[in-house]
Amino acid sequence: MIITDVRTILLTGPCTNDPFILECRTLRSAAFIEIHTNTELTGLGETYIGYFFPESVPSIVEFFKPILIGQSIEDIPLLWRRMFHCGNFWCRVGLGLSVLNGIEAALWDLQGKAKGLPVYELLGGLKHQELPCYATGGPSNYPLERLGAKLDHYLSLGFKGIKVGAGSFDVNKGWFMPESSHEIAAFEAAKMEYIRNHVGGEVQIMMDGHMGNSPTNTWGLDTAKIVLKALEPYNLLFFEEPLHYTDAASYTELCKSTSVPIAGGECLTGSGEWKTYIDQDCFDIGQPDASFTGGLGTCMEIAGMLEAKNRTIATHSWGAGGSLMQNIHFGFACSNTLLLEIPPDYAGLHSEIVQDSFRMVNGKVLPPQRPGLGIVLTDAIKNKYPFIPGSGEFNDVPGKRLMT
Repeated sequence: MIITDVRTILLTGPCTNDPFILECRTLRSAAFIEIHTNTELTGLGETYIGYFFPESVPSIVEFFKPILIGQSIEDIPLLWRRMFHCGNFWCRVGLGLSVLNGIEAALWDLQGKAKGLPVYELLGGLKHQELPCYATGGPSNYPLERLGAKLDHYLSLGFKGIKVGAGSFDVNKGWFMPESSHEIAAFEAAKMEYIRNHVGGEVQIMMDGHMGNSPTNTWGLDTAKIVLKALEPYNLLFFEEPLHYTDAASYTELCKSTSVPIAGGECLTGSGEWKTYIDQDCFDIGQPDASFTGGLGTCMEIAGMLEAKNRTIATHSWGAGGSLMQNIHFGFACSNTLLLEIPPDYAGLHSEIVQDSFRMVNGKVLPPQRPGLGIVLTDAIKNKYPFIPGSGEFNDVPGKRLMT
């Protein structure tokens, strides 16, 4: 089987069917990579860069394309190393590496289809018969009665774990985060008191600080320590991204200062960048993303480094349907997977691409059964969700405003 073409498909569609997330974000963009061959088989992968900066993806794919044309798909690590080495000066981390991630995922999808195997079997074999998951709920919708309705919605969908954001979002007032450290701590503790009273003690609860990409003020180490201390009584499964990624040493100190497990890593790319954080014990739980971090092979390497430190992984997944399935296959291939992040109540750029490959029973995800990644991208889907320039997500700043 020989590669004959590599193509980028950019799409824009409804962000979700979740009425609570729709209050702050109505559209999502996505970038898929198709790898065509001299057979009837086509590989499909997604890069999470398509959610943020989709316009950048086609030119980067075209840069790597000549390395793949005419090549066999048998040795995917070799093809990855060739692409990585060719773009070494600018794709060791960041944008280039994340686009390479989508290309590599399409290669794994293609090889899985050719061998009649799910991708997790190609990554080292199935390590779990089922995996816990949680509904990733985005912002804490306010007032509190609205947050309670959000929690009820996710429980009604069958989830037994829920993650909400720090601060709040009110459809009439916008984003809010208190100013002082002690005010923030009091705000978050009151919120968690409400959540625990509302859902009880059996539901797994997580909180996301979003400090790697905060729409409001970003916390420093002192603030994070005060907030985490206030949240210790509420049995959080983890607190995600309490700090920005510009200071690994602060993550290390924060982990030592609190009993709340600290999760992070969704913004990190490449095994070298990850190694810096793993070596310094920055996370209790690592969150690589198999559509962003650099490749499924890279994610497996990172999971191994975390496991050697007795750390677990909780996959990050907020791309479209390809991203979801890449992370599910990755999670099932890793022995130290703690749980999977699942976008709840998703819309067409998930459901029409994933179809029945995603299966959740009693709050747990079952291993996908289809060969490859189990995703499809038909002409009908492409025509239904034409790309809208500017539909990627970013933080509003003067001079550049987000299309919601």
